[in-house]
Amino acid sequence: MIYTIERCDAEYAKSSAQEDKIMKYISFAVPCYNSQEYMAHAIESILPGGEDVEIIIVNDGSKDGTLKIAREYEEKYPEIIRVIDKENGGHGDAVNYGLKKASGKYFKVVDSDDWVREESLQNILSVLREMETEGTEVDMFISNYVYEKEGAAHKKVVHYRNALPQDVVFKWSDAGHFRLDQYILMHSVIYRTDLLKLCQLELPKHTFYVDNIYVYYPLPHVRKLYYMDEDFYRYYIGREDQSVNEKVMIKRIDQQIFVTKRMIDMYQMREISNKKLRSYMQKYLAIMMTISSILCIRSKDAENLEKKKELWKYLKQKDKKTFFHIRHGILGQTMNLPGRSGRRMSSLAYLMARKIIGFN
Repeated sequence: MIYTIERCDAEYAKSSAQEDKIMKYISFAVPCYNSQEYMAHAIESILPGGEDVEIIIVNDGSKDGTLKIAREYEEKYPEIIRVIDKENGGHGDAVNYGLKKASGKYFKVVDSDDWVREESLQNILSVLREMETEGTEVDMFISNYVYEKEGAAHKKVVHYRNALPQDVVFKWSDAGHFRLDQYILMHSVIYRTDLLKLCQLELPKHTFYVDNIYVYYPLPHVRKLYYMDEDFYRYYIGREDQSVNEKVMIKRIDQQIFVTKRMIDMYQMREISNKKLRSYMQKYLAIMMTISSILCIRSKDAENLEKKKELWKYLKQKDKKTFFHIRHGILGQTMNLPGRSGRRMSSLAYLMARKIIGFN
C-alpha cells in the first residue's frame, strides 16, 4: 500500500479521533425477548455508569414493545446505548451478538429481568479505572450475586470471601476451597472482552442454560483474576415462565442434558495443568451432572430415568477418570442411589439443598 501525505494525514486524524473517544470500561449486553414489562429496570440500573459503560440491548425477535423501548433509550442516551435488532435465536445467540459488537475492555451480561446495584457498579468502575492507569488488566473480574427471590424474606448472597483473595490480582493457584453453593455463574463474572473473542466463545442457538457454557469454556484461558466483595448482581427469581423454574426445567431436560454433554466434550480434565482450576472445573461438572440427574428423577418419567443413565455412561466414555471422581463423590453417590426409595432420598436431599441455598 502506497501512502501519500494526504493519506497519512487522514490516517493520523482517524487515529487521533479514536484516542479522543471515551474509553468504555465495561460493555453490558442485555439480551431481551418480550421484555417490555421489566427491561427498563435492568437498563436504568446500569445507566449510572455513564460514559464509562456501553449498554448493548439485544432484541432477540421480540413480539411485544421491547424494540420500541430499546430504541427510545438509544435515542435518549446515544453515547451509552446501542441496540441490536435480530431474529430470534435464543439467549445464547443474543449474547453472541452482544459480544461481537462490544467495544468495552470488559464484558458483562445482565439479563433483562435482573439488575445491578449502583453503588457496587461505581466501586467496580473505580477499580477498573485504577487498573487502566497502572497498566494492569485481568481476564476475569468476580463479584457477588444476590438471589432476589420473590416473596423470600431472606435474600441469599453468594460470595467468595473464603475461596478467593480480595482486592488483589491473583492466579488460580492462589484460590482456596469453593463450597458447593459457590460456583461462579454468569451473574458473578465479568470477562475481559478480548479473551472471550480470542478463545472464540460462541454459544448454541435456541438452547437454554448456555450460561454454564459461557462461564465454563473460557476458564482454562484465564490467567489473572480479581475478586471484589460487592453484592453487585441481583438475580431475580419468581416468574412462572422463568427458565430456572423447576417445572420449566423438567420440560426442557433435553436442553439441560445437551449443555452438560457439551461441557463434558470441551476438555479432558487431565489436560488442565493447574490442580486448583482442574478441581474447580470437576466440581462445576459434578453440579451440572447433579442438576441433570435430579431433574430426571423428579420428573418421575421412565424415559427420563433412562436419559439419566445414558448421561452418566456418556461421561464415563468421554473421560473415565473424571467419571469415577464425580460418580464416587458425595453428589454422584446421592444422585445414583438404587431403586425407588433411593430416588426418593435423592429428591429429598435436593429439596433440603434448595431450601438452604435458596435457588429456584
